[in-house]
Amino acid sequence: MVASMVKPIVEESIEELYQTLFPECLKIADLGCSLGPNTLLVVSEIIEILSTTSQKLNSPLPSLQAFLNDLPGNDFNTIFRSLQSFYRKLETEKGNTFGNCFIAGVPGSFYGRLFPCNSLHFVHSSYAIMWLSEVPKGLVSQTGEALNKGNICIAKTSPPAVFKAYLDQFERDFTLFLKSRAEELVAGGCMVLTTMGSIKSDDPLSIWEVVGLKLNDMVLEGMIKESKLDNFNLPYYAATMEEVKKVIEAEGSFTLQKLETFKVDWDTYIKKANKGLDKQAREAILASDIRAVGEPILANHFGEASMEDLFRRFKEVVLDHMEKKKCVYFNLVISLKKKG
Repeated sequence: MVASMVKPIVEESIEELYQTLFPECLKIADLGCSLGPNTLLVVSEIIEILSTTSQKLNSPLPSLQAFLNDLPGNDFNTIFRSLQSFYRKLETEKGNTFGNCFIAGVPGSFYGRLFPCNSLHFVHSSYAIMWLSEVPKGLVSQTGEALNKGNICIAKTSPPAVFKAYLDQFERDFTLFLKSRAEELVAGGCMVLTTMGSIKSDDPLSIWEVVGLKLNDMVLEGMIKESKLDNFNLPYYAATMEEVKKVIEAEGSFTLQKLETFKVDWDTYIKKANKGLDKQAREAILASDIRAVGEPILANHFGEASMEDLFRRFKEVVLDHMEKKKCVYFNLVISLKKKG
């Protein structure tokens, strides 16, 4: 669902790059690629776009060099083991109609330099930049009291100081992200970023707030210490359109080509991929997906032993929350071009 809405924007960027720069080898990076069925999706889509564009212009296809980036803890070896089957599939589908494709892994934080100067033509990132480089400072009062008590992220009950601490951290991180990419991209190079967004004035319930509610239940039942919950905050921030624009304009290296928003229900992607699933099955998939993202951070703080119970509780209520409160993911798609 999300990929299909972002794809036309990626197509525009790649076609423009191809027609203005005519690279013999198009070099792209997918930042925060993670591990899963969609890890190589962006590479596949760009190959398809290049094939179509080259036929349209009656010009030769460039080679493609794709860099897959994530933190060092990502399972790059599994990705590497899947490459031979990916290349075979590409050869079967495209034969000699596509040039060489080379894929490499680049471990490291994208909040800093990853590539040489002027070495990339296109950067893609999907659902990665809402994860901050660290938990914001300033979430504890001068007397040592937790300011975001009972919450694990920004919530409706969070005080203004918490909102400010998270916004300040986002501005620092996103500025560094843009500066780093500006050095790595060639003049005229493009970026398409998809991230969770916010409207602040009337935000729907965050799915992480539901996780927080279940942690609160476990505190009330004596399974988790209250102080343990009060002192935990996710390094997660969903920015507004205005906040994103402000950082892009202040940093100054990029022209904002497009900034679009769209909303999807929490389980839309599940219903689209698995038609006919009942509510219980959708809850199980959604809980499993959120667990895959959140468990490494949560288990490190609350302990591995609490995770099974936490996500069982989450699974039992998550779609009830969605149905009662019309909960949706608010998404931002950001298309940028490096000034030349």
